[in-house]
Amino acid sequence: MRFILTKRIVAVIIIVIAFGVLVFIGLYGGNKPLESIVTPPIATTDLGPKHEVIGYSVDGRAIEVFTYGGGNTHLLFVGGMHGGYEWNSVLLAYAFMDYLDIHPEAIPDGFGISVIPSINPDGVYKVIGKEGHFDIADVSTSGNFSPGRFNAHNVDLNRNFDCKWKSKSTWRGNVVSAGTAPFSEPETAALRDFVKNTDQQGVVFWHSQSNAVYASECENGILPVTRDIMNVYAKAAGYPAVDVFDAYEITGDSEGWLASIGIPAITVELSTHDTIEWSKNLAGVKALIGYYAQKNGVNK
Repeated sequence: MRFILTKRIVAVIIIVIAFGVLVFIGLYGGNKPLESIVTPPIATTDLGPKHEVIGYSVDGRAIEVFTYGGGNTHLLFVGGMHGGYEWNSVLLAYAFMDYLDIHPEAIPDGFGISVIPSINPDGVYKVIGKEGHFDIADVSTSGNFSPGRFNAHNVDLNRNFDCKWKSKSTWRGNVVSAGTAPFSEPETAALRDFVKNTDQQGVVFWHSQSNAVYASECENGILPVTRDIMNVYAKAAGYPAVDVFDAYEITGDSEGWLASIGIPAITVELSTHDTIEWSKNLAGVKALIGYYAQKNGVNK
């Protein structure tokens, strides 16, 4: 009996091996490398953003850009021009990135969105004491945040661009340094080079706390598309739309420089220094994406 069982077991083993060989030949042929059979390649798609370091601050902190989607229609969103003084603009940029991570379907096919969460990381560090992504718990509820407005050279970066530039400019009646020349600061030069090396159809800067959406202009008035996107964003978000910021003279601003090279840009000013007004700004961003999708014939 033991001998019979052994022969049966051997026969079964032979049959299994033979069947395996036939399956192997039928499915793979005889010339496939072994590793492609044991671990066949699996197609994967990276749904995360493309991450780039486009420059470094005066103190050597990375200036990062995260790009979602891709195609012929590009929009750029920038936070933290005034660093830790307007830390909520940085937090809003990170909230927007978190939203895109969870909702990639918010970006139409053929559409690219780039986010620079903080163009002034040294100014953010002065207030937050942390590099990169932070949340509200990292922000002190007291103290003077004004020094965080400037970079490590004590330059107001939004006075260092090539539009009506002056070496001395103003902020709420105070004289501020605008650098030694347009784009003298590594942060503004990084933004300039990124814009010139990409094809941006529109740029949004998040600031605080004037509670409005402003158009941009330099020497030749407001571009027609600029006024369109100002009104689209403002209406959807519930902010007043204002053609020109005239509370005091501003020279060397980033939005004006973009207007001078033909790129529509708007400034979205949050209503306070300590909230991101997320639902309002998400509505504004969605409306802006819809405007460009329709304008450029992009599938939603």
